[in-house]
Amino acid sequence: MTETTPGATPRTPEIRLASGLFESLRQDLITDAFAYRPLPLMRTDGRLTRRLPQRVQRRAAYLPHATVGFVAFIVVMVAWTSADYLPPSSSLVIGLIAAVPVLMTLVRPVGAFWSTVVATGLLAVVTSRDLTWPWSPGAFVSYLAVVTIVAMRTRPRAAAWMWLITLMLGAGIPTVVGQRGSVNVGPMAFVLAVALLVVTVRNIRKEAEQVVSAQQEVTAVERDRRTLLEERTTIARELHDVVAHHMSVVAIQAEAAPYRVKNPPPELEAAFVTIRENAVAALTELRRVLGVVRSADYEAPDAPQPTLASLDGLLANVREAGLRVEKTVTGAVRELPQGVELSAYRIIQEALSNTLRHAPGAAAGVEISYVLGGLGIRIVNEAGTGDVRPSPGAGHGITGMRERVAMLEGEMTAGETATGGYEVAVFIPVANRKDAAAAQGPS
Repeated sequence: MTETTPGATPRTPEIRLASGLFESLRQDLITDAFAYRPLPLMRTDGRLTRRLPQRVQRRAAYLPHATVGFVAFIVVMVAWTSADYLPPSSSLVIGLIAAVPVLMTLVRPVGAFWSTVVATGLLAVVTSRDLTWPWSPGAFVSYLAVVTIVAMRTRPRAAAWMWLITLMLGAGIPTVVGQRGSVNVGPMAFVLAVALLVVTVRNIRKEAEQVVSAQQEVTAVERDRRTLLEERTTIARELHDVVAHHMSVVAIQAEAAPYRVKNPPPELEAAFVTIRENAVAALTELRRVLGVVRSADYEAPDAPQPTLASLDGLLANVREAGLRVEKTVTGAVRELPQGVELSAYRIIQEALSNTLRHAPGAAAGVEISYVLGGLGIRIVNEAGTGDVRPSPGAGHGITGMRERVAMLEGEMTAGETATGGYEVAVFIPVANRKDAAAAQGPS
């Protein structure tokens, strides 16, 4: 099958394959070959480096740069000592020419590869008396180091291209120069293939770890977001039930009120009718807006929603499950808005459930403080004891508690205690009736 375009000759699959190969070569080793790409600093948060002193950690970040500089020094020494048939100054120049591409890998990695190719050809002519040719000992070490470093800083496809170019270079230089002696293309090809294989496996594994890490971060964000939405949905359902109940009571009482007054004036009857109509309209809109969050299988509970008055039953249940818990109440106990009562009950329930899961065998304490400005809640547990292993969790309970507290414009702190336990402290502001009436203004 061939590919055709209007006004052009058909392209065979072979031509398309060759065109794709040359395009990949152009992208990997030709386009922006001498672009400035400095070698990044090494991370110092590893298992070993993070244990070093702060001053040593800052210097350890430059370990890759120091390693490249050390390799360049080795190249100079190898070239200098191997060219003993040349004057010392000439041997030093040869070593410096071979070491320049190694240093270039710090800032221009792809350009360093082409520089080492040029340096190989140049040194092959100068050192033609060496037994190993076209790579003299210094050029051999330099070429191997440059290609390995460049492969570590590029994609695996570029490593394959550099290996093929190495074969063509080793076969082409003897032909152009006319050298017919022994060449070391085979050793270079083998050693370079092993080095590039190791580097390629390392790069692929590193990329896979980065992809997995990115996916785990995305999954964690999506899980937290889903948990938050689910908790908000639950709160909206409970809010719907609470508000709908009160609005229904208002509507019924407004309808029945005129019959409880003997000969009520028309103005009073009209006022109660208006109250009832507004309550019914508000109830309808409430069900229309908040009712959409109900799932198809959700049913409103028949029993009343739990409050702090039913907290003793919850504590009895967790005691039967093996949790030692004590309750302390301070302040003048008073009736709070049903939304506050329900949220307080749910927060205590979730905190005690977390204690059962994450600190088996520990004792817990629940403190409820009725203060002038609101309600204070504190749930604290000791460190887990016994042979039972803690159950793993995803932190959804803390997210749900924070969402409830935020809905009521309260404050919450949660964290480990100095003794290894865990503490959840919540304050929910509650305005008293006088303040609420003053805020509403005269009727």
